[in-house]
Amino acid sequence: MAEKIKTEAVAEVKQEEKVVAKESEKVVEPAKEEEVKEKKEERAGIAYIYSSSNNTMVHITDLAGNTLARVTGGMVTKHSRLKADATVAMFVAKKAAERAKDLGINALYVRMRAKTGSIGLGSGAHAAIKSLSKSGFRVINILETTRVARGGPKKKGGKRGRRV
Repeated sequence: MAEKIKTEAVAEVKQEEKVVAKESEKVVEPAKEEEVKEKKEERAGIAYIYSSSNNTMVHITDLAGNTLARVTGGMVTKHSRLKADATVAMFVAKKAAERAKDLGINALYVRMRAKTGSIGLGSGAHAAIKSLSKSGFRVINILETTRVARGGPKKKGGKRGRRV
């Protein structure tokens, strides 16, 4: 009789192990389904940033060249002396970014440009790029496209330059 009880107990333990194994398999299967996530479709655009000593312009287009957003420093501030300021450039980029985001752009190729023949970029170029990246765009590439003067017409001001 004791042997009969032992064999029944062993059989019950084996059945419980099978049930636990099946339950653990059921838990593993839904976890695999959750791991598969849908990738967001990346829609790229081009951001043209023109930054001179007097103004900052951010012009965002799609890859075909159709304008999506164009904002300048004068659209953001009333004071003309502040149009080229780095702080105003951040607001310019943020305003252009909002318009482009509404149209589904989430990645950007950035092309910076300064006035032809100038020493370097204006103060707002780097601030605008930083603001675009912080507003959620993935910056794919940054390219400086400032034109280089190669002779051309004589500059205004005479031999000794413009005297102030």
